[in-house]
Amino acid sequence: MKAVSRPNQRNSYWKQFWKQWDLQSMVIPGVILVFIFSYIPMYGVLMAFQQYDIFAGISGSRWVGLMNFRMFFDAPEFLNVMRNTIVISLLKLVVSFPAPIILALMLNEVGNMAFKRFIQTVSYLPYFLSWVIVSGFVFSLLSVDNGTVNILLERFNLIEHPINFLAIPEYFWSILVSVNVWKEVGFASIVYLAAIAGVDPTLYEAASIDGASRFKQIYLITLPSIAPIIIIFMILAIGNILSAGFEDILLLANNPILRDYSDVIDTYVYRVGILNARFSYATAVGLFKAVISVGLLVIANKIARRADVSLW
Repeated sequence: MKAVSRPNQRNSYWKQFWKQWDLQSMVIPGVILVFIFSYIPMYGVLMAFQQYDIFAGISGSRWVGLMNFRMFFDAPEFLNVMRNTIVISLLKLVVSFPAPIILALMLNEVGNMAFKRFIQTVSYLPYFLSWVIVSGFVFSLLSVDNGTVNILLERFNLIEHPINFLAIPEYFWSILVSVNVWKEVGFASIVYLAAIAGVDPTLYEAASIDGASRFKQIYLITLPSIAPIIIIFMILAIGNILSAGFEDILLLANNPILRDYSDVIDTYVYRVGILNARFSYATAVGLFKAVISVGLLVIANKIARRADVSLW
């Protein structure tokens, strides 16, 4: 049987491109920026397999294979860095991930629009503050000298002497996670509020007629309706499980006594790569983190496909 001839796909692509030239012209700058800042720098990954010499460059440096990776696995800091990274990431996932969902559900139930807008504004503002400013707030609140937290605890006779919270390693994880929730929860709830706004209101009316309480309506209608959005963000969160943070930890844990509880992969790479100029070693550690993150992302995406929701 004679094959049916198809039109030249290349010409059809160009025709479609020129038909949408106004939209394509807005996309092209973003594509160029991604290519320049995300793809071209991938050439530097080769340093992970070299004994990089800053004067010889990547092309002239000696190849050492997997030596830098073995050095990281054998390093005395390896177990501590991995423990801190995983524990902090899991704490952020367990506490920070449901927080914006809960806030969005609560704001959706508020009937007074003026009060609702006020709460939204107050919760959004911290997101737009840099971690430098936020860390300054935290240091001021937890200061031994005239710190608000210590003053309140002394007024209520809960402590006899001021506590230097940011010099006690055991307190660091809870402080870090609490500050992250305060800073991110408002802005992160915007997506969930938008998803809730798209739920068919007739579903709530029907449930109300059937005698369902507001809690049952949230459980049976709202949450299932926004489940696809929740799953997508969960997939991304699992893919970033080794990204415990950088700016927040670097600024809040500037006391060396906290290193046993604050040193994560990103801060470790910064210290050994930038401060100690071990470029090949730091690149290998960063590449290790990237490979594990991609693997976790693929696994989470495959599991999510069972619910007919996935990134690809």
